[in-house]
Amino acid sequence: MKKTNKLIAPVAGALLALSTGSVSAADITVSPDVAESGVLTIANTLDYAPFEYLDEKGAQAGIIVELANAVADAMNVELEIQRTPFPSMIPGLAAGRFSVAWETFSATPERLEQVDFVMFLKAGVAASTLPAKVEEFSGDYPLCGKSVGVSAGSLADFLVEKLNAECTANSLDVVEKSVFNTSSDIVQAVLSGRIDARLDDATASSFFEIESKGKLVVLPTLYEVSPLGMAIAKDDPDTANMMQEALAAVFENGTYKAVLDKFGMGAYAINEPYLVSAMDDLRQD
Repeated sequence: MKKTNKLIAPVAGALLALSTGSVSAADITVSPDVAESGVLTIANTLDYAPFEYLDEKGAQAGIIVELANAVADAMNVELEIQRTPFPSMIPGLAAGRFSVAWETFSATPERLEQVDFVMFLKAGVAASTLPAKVEEFSGDYPLCGKSVGVSAGSLADFLVEKLNAECTANSLDVVEKSVFNTSSDIVQAVLSGRIDARLDDATASSFFEIESKGKLVVLPTLYEVSPLGMAIAKDDPDTANMMQEALAAVFENGTYKAVLDKFGMGAYAINEPYLVSAMDDLRQD
């Protein structure tokens, strides 16, 4: 009998109801470690809505949580989510503390020196601010001279350096960056007026605009449009193949689309999951 994570079993059940077809575990080449243990362990922050978070009852929720449940179900194994700070994920993979870091990673040359990615989504980076401040963000370089909050080690964190080069080249004040450990801390910093804007993944920004009931507004400029994926150690092709095959099954049976639509993220779907081992592997579909 399949083992089930008790904390998130209700989510898995809901996904089965959403599914348009059944998937056999025999169709997926499960890695030796998962086959032996019967457990798929993923690292995740559980603090990045709408992708992963703890709801008002303390239960795991979000897009990645639901997709991970669907993947584990397709392989007929138990899901275990190991809560891990974002900056510790790639080092954790290299150290062998877990096999999959399932977040919304963007591929960069530096990251690809240590890990491969299985892409499952696409998005960009957007800034959010208070409605009263929207008009202050104008022109071709709206963030120059502004204070922004970013998550440590995120694409937005690295993006500020590129933006500052553009600001300097155009004789404008640079972006003042504040680094936070959690996305909720950034939101509070914007709401309290300590910083001008939150710079983050566009999909998460859209979610927070809805969740805040208009207290935060997403600015129109989109930066660094790119695919997003989970990270897997370079020397672990078995896990990479397993996750790509299991995700493909979840795409095919309708669960992938149902989960994205549930969170209002259908516009960020990709055609199929795929492996990225080098920058040339990236697709724009």
